[in-house]
Amino acid sequence: MEADTYHSIRSFSQGLYKDKGSRFISMAWPVTNQEEIKDILMQVRKEHHSARHCCYAWMLGHERDNFRLNDDGEPSGSAGKPIMGQINSFRLTNILIVVVRYFGGKLLGISGLINAYRSAAESAINNAEITEHRVMDYYKLSFPYSSINDVMKIIKDEEANQSDQSFDLECRMTISFRITQRNRILASLDRVSDLKYIHIGTY
Repeated sequence: MEADTYHSIRSFSQGLYKDKGSRFISMAWPVTNQEEIKDILMQVRKEHHSARHCCYAWMLGHERDNFRLNDDGEPSGSAGKPIMGQINSFRLTNILIVVVRYFGGKLLGISGLINAYRSAAESAINNAEITEHRVMDYYKLSFPYSSINDVMKIIKDEEANQSDQSFDLECRMTISFRITQRNRILASLDRVSDLKYIHIGTY
């Protein structure tokens, strides 16, 4: 069964972790696509051009199956993975976390780096407001005007949302509803005479 809700952060947040002179500045953003992520990373690298490393992890989609992490020159698995570990620990998605490291002159070792990047990422999340979002299905409907009462009854009974309405001999509208309602609503729509629907997306 698909998750009916997902969690993200409301707005930009920042955190900080220090160890042996090194500063780990963490930043978290709510994001919705990879182009947005690319633009943010470019801006961060520009603003922190003197930083030794700019490591990150991101997660997209309510199913939490679109993600990436980057160690940016740190030992493999010592930066991106612990950042992603915090995203997973809080069960977040549609989020980008970047941790910028300013080297303090002393090596931290692998375990020290893992702890630093994990703690910095956790700090940014703790300073953010976590929000819950409903996962919605979106469908385009088309049907004859003679079926409008049947369609509107389904929308009212299921408390579905409607938009982009056009009522003529051929009626059109977009409806949205929680994914847990999908099977029941589609079964009801299938019983409406001459109605056709197209799935637009789930988000």
